[in-house]
Amino acid sequence: MEKLSIQEEEAMQAVWQTGTGFIKDFLDQLSEPRPPYTTLASTIKNLEKKGFLTAEKMGNSFRYAPAINEQEYKKKFMSGFVNDYFQNSYKDLVTFFAKEKKISAGDLKEIINLIENHKP
Repeated sequence: MEKLSIQEEEAMQAVWQTGTGFIKDFLDQLSEPRPPYTTLASTIKNLEKKGFLTAEKMGNSFRYAPAINEQEYKKKFMSGFVNDYFQNSYKDLVTFFAKEKKISAGDLKEIINLIENHKP
């Protein structure tokens, strides 16, 4: 699965929030400044070609639905991100955020608790 561009990710966020819908439905989900309708339509069409969306013709337009759920994309994207920037070390990722003061000791304790009490 390829990484999406920022524009494609924004469009997918709108699709995931909406579920099944039309271009106008997705446009309504985007924050200001919104792209022009035709720009979003082109992005949505590209996402369909890449396999991220399915399309169903309804009259003169298409109704789109996500072909991949948000959690699945995040999982694959984060794995690639950690691999590319942190040599596949989640410890290095957490260390980076701790050094940058983006994560607190309280946050780390919560993470440790989640790890220790995780039940598959």
